[in-house]
Amino acid sequence: MLNGTTAEIKERSALRINPAKTCQPIGAMYASLGIHGCMPHSHGSQGCCAYHRSTLTRHFKDPVIATTSSFTEGSSVFGGSANLNQALENIFTIYKPEIVAVHTTCLSEVIGDDIPTIVKKAAEEGKVPAGCRVIHANTPSFVGSHITGFANMTKAMVNYLSEKTGETKDQINVIPGFVDPSDMREMKRLAGELNVNIVLFPDTSDVLDTPQTGIYEMYPKGGATVEQIASAGDSIATLALGTFASHPAAIALEDKCSVPTALLELPIGVTATDEYIDALRNYAAVEVPASIVQERGRLLDVISDMGQYLFGKRVAVFGDPDHVIALTRFLVELDMKPVYVITGSSGNHFETRVGEILKEQVPDAKIKQNADLFELHQWIKQQGVDLLIGNTHGKYIARAEGNIPFVRFGFPILDRMSHRVFPTVGYQGALRLVDKIIDAFFDKKDREAPEEQVELIQ
Repeated sequence: MLNGTTAEIKERSALRINPAKTCQPIGAMYASLGIHGCMPHSHGSQGCCAYHRSTLTRHFKDPVIATTSSFTEGSSVFGGSANLNQALENIFTIYKPEIVAVHTTCLSEVIGDDIPTIVKKAAEEGKVPAGCRVIHANTPSFVGSHITGFANMTKAMVNYLSEKTGETKDQINVIPGFVDPSDMREMKRLAGELNVNIVLFPDTSDVLDTPQTGIYEMYPKGGATVEQIASAGDSIATLALGTFASHPAAIALEDKCSVPTALLELPIGVTATDEYIDALRNYAAVEVPASIVQERGRLLDVISDMGQYLFGKRVAVFGDPDHVIALTRFLVELDMKPVYVITGSSGNHFETRVGEILKEQVPDAKIKQNADLFELHQWIKQQGVDLLIGNTHGKYIARAEGNIPFVRFGFPILDRMSHRVFPTVGYQGALRLVDKIIDAFFDKKDREAPEEQVELIQ
């Protein structure tokens, strides 16, 4: 499909070809699903909502619920106030959620609908039942990315729900970033091993990875409850995992409720997971149990055993900024060389941080924010790589360049399913990443070796 890509690069000031991102409302919708009993609501056209739902459904292989204001031509001209009023009445009457999380789209943002005023009027008219809540985030698709949308909706949870009562609770907030339900479950498991109480929000575990019981539940048991998010204002501290997706909400909580914040990176790899464990240990004043020490040791043993196959390998990495930063750090720990590192999101922190990580081991690496897969492909054509890591869209580059070993990582992954079950965070997640990388190398070697060189033992 991409055989026509040329190696010659011409600077483009605006055009993006195969952008390495998608739009804000997808991130906002995903964050909303991390609240228990929540109905995400797309204030815009039916087409927008359908696209956002289908993208999430294809990644998680689980049905994604959401409602829409269903803009028509009239709404586009005169505004969507009447549509949202009617929608809220219908949602609470028919679907009976505990909370509705409204996110905007391009159309409603261009019109300039005042969501708080519309919601206030709906509540005054009795369209929001007593005890139920409505929150909102502005998420225009023409600004930022799905990571921005996730950050904006998570920040809205803090602004609307979190409160400080003055009574400090024995708990630590964890804002996990735009990661899979399996990753959120692993973060909670590690905290449980430390015997630390955490409030993780948003939390899509047991929402988008539900077991098959034969009974459909519109609101599964998972998700952070409104009460838990409200109590975040009384926590000991907040761990914000990821500069782009999690830090804005944590800073808002610190400003609103004076909860101390530790701004960390996603716990992918050895050092980043150490930092997550260490932060929990220090704030909760607990000891690290032997079980976690053993997990870490098994990871180090595997890295030591397989290091000969990883050393010096050239890697191209693309995806969401928080994921790519953390993964780049882990690849350096594996003695690999991330030579091309891009994200579709904007923000100078990405280039600065990745540059810091690579300055010693790969000083000539090409690093770019607000980039696209077309340019990444051109770089690979100019000088190839041993491994490509990114979401499903990378399969076409890998295929066009002679079936480069390709490891799927990040969002969206549309042609595999294990990401919703097996984590990539923590020591266990790092083990899985090493396993996938090694398998990709070995599979290519076995596939392409002459008959007389196919080895039984690698």
